[in-house]
Amino acid sequence: MRTVYVIGIGAGDPEHLTLQAVAAMNRVDVFFTIDKGDDKDDLARLRSELLERHVTRPHRVVAAGDPHRDRAAAPGRYESAVVDWQDRRESIYERMITDELDADGCGAFLVWGDPAIYDGTLRILDRIAGRGAVAFAVESIPGISSVQALAARHRVILNRVGRPFAVTTGRRLADEGLPAGMDDVVVMLDARNAFAALPDTDLDIYWGAYVGTADEVLVHGDLQEVKAEIVRIRAEWRERKGWIMDTYLLRRRDR
Repeated sequence: MRTVYVIGIGAGDPEHLTLQAVAAMNRVDVFFTIDKGDDKDDLARLRSELLERHVTRPHRVVAAGDPHRDRAAAPGRYESAVVDWQDRRESIYERMITDELDADGCGAFLVWGDPAIYDGTLRILDRIAGRGAVAFAVESIPGISSVQALAARHRVILNRVGRPFAVTTGRRLADEGLPAGMDDVVVMLDARNAFAALPDTDLDIYWGAYVGTADEVLVHGDLQEVKAEIVRIRAEWRERKGWIMDTYLLRRRDR
């Protein structure tokens, strides 16, 4: 039977790759990649670097273009826009697995961070397998997420003693504010600078962009004092690179 690995490759530092990930990569015949265009060439280069550095067996790389995603969808259409985009990715993944893998071949998708945190690859593969048109087993290999990398670079622990922390998105933070009862909240996928609209005067922010890469930028401080600086830095780097990948922790100070 075919096997498809979903391998977390970390937040950007080539040394984030785990020994388990390296071992899995050296069982792979075909690496499947999604081409996201010229703006993200540096991400594609990192994938290529990881293959060149760590994979010693013969292998192929098969690329496909990323289907269009409506990132400007209105709040009421966001989930349907994501579902539509993933449906079109699903057909691409199924075609690649069917056409490019032998009956007992091994393929892999290399995903940023960890496959279990805000990545849809496992969900898409599960739907493909459920239809039964092509038989394959899925193996998930964990990776260092941007959440872990952010905490390490700021030298903080995400939870405080006996207390939980939450992980949410910028969209939900903008629409709903901080989750009720949560004093430690990690925010991902914030395209709106949602933190800048929060009125709270007792929050610290630990922010990082391109964490683990040569372009890493970190800011930490009282939210109200540093939010304008973060908005400025985000705009400058987005203009420079054409994209931005950032994460942050909001922490309410103990009273």
